[in-house]
Amino acid sequence: MEAVYVALSVALVVVGLVLVGMAARAYIQTDNRAMLLLMVGFSLVVGAAVATTFSAFLTDFSASRILLTVNYAVTTVGYLFIVASVRAQ
Repeated sequence: MEAVYVALSVALVVVGLVLVGMAARAYIQTDNRAMLLLMVGFSLVVGAAVATTFSAFLTDFSASRILLTVNYAVTTVGYLFIVASVRAQ
């Protein structure tokens, strides 16, 4: 099960970083504020996934409630940035 967890975490990070890269490139090319917000939002979502995966293994999955709470909080802030990027259009 841990291998599946790591594989899915890696997949989320790779896809998320592709989105971050695309948003960064769009921001550089257009100076569009929405792309900056999108980049920040996806960066937070990816960061939450990476931090949760590392923290889960460091704590031997013993602090799952705290890990999930922090993950949801950071991910929610990331999604708020993503929503703001859509509203900025």
